[in-house]
Amino acid sequence: MGLETWKERGRQLLKYLQTPFLKESFYIITLSLLSLILPLAFLLLARLANVHYILSSTSLPLSSLFPLSFFYTNTNLLHLFVSSISVTSLLRTLMGHFDFTLFRNSNSKTTSHAHLYAAWTFLCTFHICVVLGIEGTMASGLWTVDLDVIGEGSYRNLMSRVVFFIGLHETMLHWSRTIVRPVVDDTVFGVVRKEKWVERVAMAASFSGLWWWGLRTEVEALVVILEVKRELWMQVELADLVNCWLYYLTVTIALVRLIKGFVWFINLMFCRGLPRSSGSSGADDDDDSKV
Repeated sequence: MGLETWKERGRQLLKYLQTPFLKESFYIITLSLLSLILPLAFLLLARLANVHYILSSTSLPLSSLFPLSFFYTNTNLLHLFVSSISVTSLLRTLMGHFDFTLFRNSNSKTTSHAHLYAAWTFLCTFHICVVLGIEGTMASGLWTVDLDVIGEGSYRNLMSRVVFFIGLHETMLHWSRTIVRPVVDDTVFGVVRKEKWVERVAMAASFSGLWWWGLRTEVEALVVILEVKRELWMQVELADLVNCWLYYLTVTIALVRLIKGFVWFINLMFCRGLPRSSGSSGADDDDDSKV
């Protein structure tokens, strides 16, 4: 088999990889994986809060937990990033539209290669750091805390989990629309295109899998650890306050979304016939005046 034959097969393989089906599949998988960075960041913050509680209750030195000690002592950037995404998500939920995207022109390719490379570097670096932080907590063996015991199960009920699930899903969608989707769209298709239902289904399915895998049982540490420290008269750190604030900010996003959905449903069910009724009454008045 000669060199020209291998080159021809290589060209056929590249042509096959550029088919619409494979391109769409690659796009959906990449979009879903990068969108999960935000819920994974919440999971990392919850596990670091558990580690901090365990270290506060024992005499185990932090230096023995390398490389976890690096993530434990450098949570300011993670808190700042997650907080900024959550705040802008709340603003978008309140106002209905919050125009904050990397690429504003959806009809032409206006992004330079340097900006695109920088965006990919940021996304990949942040994703790797979050995954390494989670792996570090698992390797240390200190991230598991029985919240039912230390928190008396006050936050572990179905309603609170459903509300937080909705709020975190809305925050993840905002993160995907404003940061992830413009970068992936510009790389794969050259333009920022409209969102399709299959992409939302894929992201919802991946987020639901992560939630069922363990996020639902661990993320409540963001608020439970603070309450336990207050009850035990332990020192409350600034990170504990920020974690609690992020938890209730996510709950607020969910409540706003639920209230707006309820108002929309009421308007759909009971207010659609009001203009017609007013118009018919006006016609009746005209008929009465003619008589």
